[in-house]
Amino acid sequence: QVQLVESGGGLVQTGGSLRLSCTASGDTYTINAMGWYRQPLGKQREMVATATNDGTIDVADSVKGRFTISRDDAENMVYLQMNSLKPEDTAVYYCYARNYWFSDYWGQGTQVTVSS
Repeated sequence: QVQLVESGGGLVQTGGSLRLSCTASGDTYTINAMGWYRQPLGKQREMVATATNDGTIDVADSVKGRFTISRDDAENMVYLQMNSLKPEDTAVYYCYARNYWFSDYWGQGTQVTVSS
């Protein structure tokens, strides 16, 4: 099992920046990928950015050029640097991890609100 805990959400004005952090614990040696998803109110959860152990990074078109994902594998952490935030980025952001057997793990979520 893998446990994920996020931090760093909050309220920010349009054009501002936030940095989300996520710490993994438990069977972290089984993790093959980590990343971030988000779920706006009343909408489906969507991928924001993911990074695999071999360095493959996938970023949603809607945030490309504004958001950057990074990992610190020594500390079992993943980060999401969010710049030039827009009101449509408002959502609950979830940390995500997948192990080598394709089991998915989720954090509890952190709210990001961008005011116009």
